Amino acid sequence: MAKATVFDDAQVEEQLKTELPTWRLEDGWIRRTYKTAGWKGTLMIINTVGHLAEAAFHHPDITASYAWVEVRLMNHAAKGITESDFALAKKIEDVVMWQPGKEDGPLSGTPDDPRFAYIKYEK
Repeated sequence: MAKATVFDDAQVEEQLKTELPTWRLEDGWIRRTYKTAGWKGTLMIINTVGHLAEAAFHHPDITASYAWVEVRLMNHAAKGITESDFALAKKIEDVVMWQPGKEDGPLSGTPDDPRFAYIKYEK
């Protein structure tokens, strides 16, 4: 297996700016903090990220509290940020931030009612 190419900080910042603007580079990791409406939403995000990471066989570090989850990605074997980190970050972002009510289609999405809120979407 060929060794993955590690991106330097400038390359990481550029790719984040163009492809993952809600993610940031900090301390050698690409990171994203998801705000939730409470513990239920926090657990749903953790489980979603866990499923995607296991399917990809590329595992992030996760820190969580009552109403937030931070996902951190870095390729441990390559000791830096690689294409696999960006690919998994994009998949996580697509799935966690999916809002079917904003698309044409039969799925209405979560009602605009705090009783059903689980994630705090960016406006």
